[in-house]
Amino acid sequence: MTIWVDADACPLPAKEILFKAAERTKTQLILVANQYIKIPPSQFIQMIQVPSGFDVADDEIVKRAQPNDLVITSDIPLAAEIVEKGALALNPRGELYTTSNIKQILNMRDFMDTMRSSGINSTGQPKYGDKDKQQFANQLDQWLAKSSH
Repeated sequence: MTIWVDADACPLPAKEILFKAAERTKTQLILVANQYIKIPPSQFIQMIQVPSGFDVADDEIVKRAQPNDLVITSDIPLAAEIVEKGALALNPRGELYTTSNIKQILNMRDFMDTMRSSGINSTGQPKYGDKDKQQFANQLDQWLAKSSH
């Protein structure tokens, strides 16, 4: 089992949690990004740099992810593709995307896109904070505990 990270948009505190967890649990962690991302030296952590371009990193993750893997992403269409493949997706704020909730989340995202494109302003997400880190770490630990059996 592998943890894949859509790393271009993943906040640094979430990456640090992932680095520690991969080392502690000896779980394969692969960051995919179209820019170089510094990773700690570890036999469990690697970085794949893909060419720049729309959804290149997402496509690479979809191609490589296997059922029961975990993908860390805040990209809802990517999460939907991952869930369809039989893997799980977790956003850096600790929200788990599963077969039971991904369609509703995708519909809400599309609705908000339509609202924004029609000129209705919406505030972006709040700053990534301690509560987000804690929820993310808790969900990650739960997945790691289930996956180690």
